[in-house]
Amino acid sequence: MPFAYYNRLSARDRAIYRRSDAVTTLELPEAEGLRPDIEALRRALEGEDRRTIGAAARAVTLGLARRLGVSAPEVEVLPVRPSAAWGELHGLYTRGERRPARIQLWMRTVRHRRVVAFRTFLRTLLHEVGHHLDYELLRLPDSLHTEGFFKRESSLFRQLVPAPGDPRGQGSEPRPDLK
Repeated sequence: MPFAYYNRLSARDRAIYRRSDAVTTLELPEAEGLRPDIEALRRALEGEDRRTIGAAARAVTLGLARRLGVSAPEVEVLPVRPSAAWGELHGLYTRGERRPARIQLWMRTVRHRRVVAFRTFLRTLLHEVGHHLDYELLRLPDSLHTEGFFKRESSLFRQLVPAPGDPRGQGSEPRPDLK
């Protein structure tokens, strides 16, 4: 069932929506090879150093792009999330005709200025990478928030951070480094 905003879309955008919604998973070749980069991102967030977090986020993004056969967007990690009456901005994907695609992520919450939790930060990164993949991998004319989009984001997350007992993980015990 489409999200409520579907009814306000043009015929062109409804067609894009349906194409996006139809793709619910992305198979990530050799996902386990990215787990050291995922662990480095977790450690970087614990260390609270923006440059280290940025380098780790870029490594994860580059690894995803290489495995999926697309160009890698630039990644920039910024300090405190911007906010307004609508809420806080966690991440932003932009693309232009004259410059490379770009992902911006914010590492600290507005209210308490705390570093974002690892899982939240990684999901935000994968969300923004998902917009890039809509254009570069799926060749969609626009990237819309569809149920399929969110399922693709989750499928990437599960491949990179498998649940305890998942056969794609490191055995049946949870990995303490990826909580």
